Amino acid sequence: MMGNNTLDRWFSCRPAAGVGRVALAEVPQLPYPAFAADMRALLGSVSGGADFSESNRCVAYFAVPDAATGGLSFYALVARDAEGDVLVAGHALDYYHEGFLESLSRDIPVLHVFEREITELYGVHFDGQPWDKPLRYSYNRHHRDDSMDTYPFYTIDSRDLHEVHVGPVHAGIIEPGAFRFLCDGERIVHLEIALGYQHRGIESLIAGTSHRLRQAVLGESIAGDTVLGHGIAMAGILESGAPEGWRGCDVIRCERAVALEMERLAVHIGDTAALCMDMAYQTGHVACEALRTLVINAMQQWCGNRFGKGLVRPFGANYRLTLERAKHIESTLTEVIGRYRTVGRDLLSTPSVLARLEGICPVTRGQALRVGAVGPSARMAGVRRDARCAFNFYPLEGFEPVVVDAEAERGNGDLLSRLKMRLREAEVSYAMIVAGCKELAGKWFEGYPAPDYSRALAGESLVFSLAEGWRGEICHAALTDGAGEVAAYKVYDPSLHNWTMLALSVRGAQISDFPVSNKSFNLSYCGHDL
Repeated sequence: MMGNNTLDRWFSCRPAAGVGRVALAEVPQLPYPAFAADMRALLGSVSGGADFSESNRCVAYFAVPDAATGGLSFYALVARDAEGDVLVAGHALDYYHEGFLESLSRDIPVLHVFEREITELYGVHFDGQPWDKPLRYSYNRHHRDDSMDTYPFYTIDSRDLHEVHVGPVHAGIIEPGAFRFLCDGERIVHLEIALGYQHRGIESLIAGTSHRLRQAVLGESIAGDTVLGHGIAMAGILESGAPEGWRGCDVIRCERAVALEMERLAVHIGDTAALCMDMAYQTGHVACEALRTLVINAMQQWCGNRFGKGLVRPFGANYRLTLERAKHIESTLTEVIGRYRTVGRDLLSTPSVLARLEGICPVTRGQALRVGAVGPSARMAGVRRDARCAFNFYPLEGFEPVVVDAEAERGNGDLLSRLKMRLREAEVSYAMIVAGCKELAGKWFEGYPAPDYSRALAGESLVFSLAEGWRGEICHAALTDGAGEVAAYKVYDPSLHNWTMLALSVRGAQISDFPVSNKSFNLSYCGHDL
């Protein structure tokens, strides 16, 4: 797909367990036309049609101010699953440059979120950008007079269509977000999702402190339901950025893997409960809520917090997975998975449930590739993407991740496919947890390091960390200065890519189908807004 000249222009980094570090001096700075051509070759349509690359994906593309030139320095990271590496390159922009940067989103739709964020933060205009709208309305946006009150929702001038607006305030505990439907009667013609109602400035907070414990706490607080996914990605930054490097002892890495799969299992069971609730299938809802509680209570017994806060810390851990705790986890989850299988069999054999899910709100494989879907949102549509497999996240013997057979489970990418995917991934997570506990047997009394918050990061480096959270691939990236402090920090939650999947899923559906489809994805508002 790429010629040797293109490969020679980019720096190839092979992440160890999903984390890597590149000296800034080694990051190629390309002329923008060459950069654009390379991005098209890496990410564009394989055949010139709608079939985009499955194994290549952009995991980060951002800009930072360059104090030396007064302009901007851009960095792009492209993961290649087939090769097991991440390509890194960049380009620069002088603020006095009279032209505009050519937008790549028309040819590579997945890049629209990155380009829109760069425009929002720095006022860079991407010529030909097909969806030139603010992404988040960040507190530090370039145009301070823009606000959510003036968001330019897409409209169609037609007497046959009407608009339905939902949010931004929702009932219960749902976070703020606006959903604007264009409808023909009860049929949805178009859905536009506008987020950006809440901001904690999480990236600036991480870059604004040199206190490693504070950075770790901020990292695990990015999304409340993905404490371990983001916490592991944050720890990867702090550990891989150390000048001497640190891959972690096998016990710590295996414990983190067990914890991450427990988080995945708990959420999949909880989301099954939410789906049952929206289908008015009360038996399944009550059963799954009870099972989720058992999983998160087992996590609480391990580290004192049901969501795993405090469990992941750089260079070590405070809560050892003792033999007693491991046995409790294994026995509890064996009971949970057995009862969850019963719920699954009931769901898949109940005619009213199947009628509510089958063929409803489908998303195609081509659409998933175009918008850069990750995690279960991609796999349910037949796109095999899993950072656990691509970057050897679980390297211990007997603890290999099992690739979910998306082709067998996906159906046609409808609601039923998304339910089946959760049922199947819960089984995989359970198997991995048990394998991890067995792998740890007899290793508890080997060297077990305490967290270390004193180590400095490597100076003048680009550090990145990839983790497969339950929603999909999480990417953290940091730039360090000459003193080894974090000069800039970027976070990419999987929801950033997958919100578009939700919008696509309801086109042509009944407006009453939206709540069920929304629950089937269960995307993060705060993970998007940051």
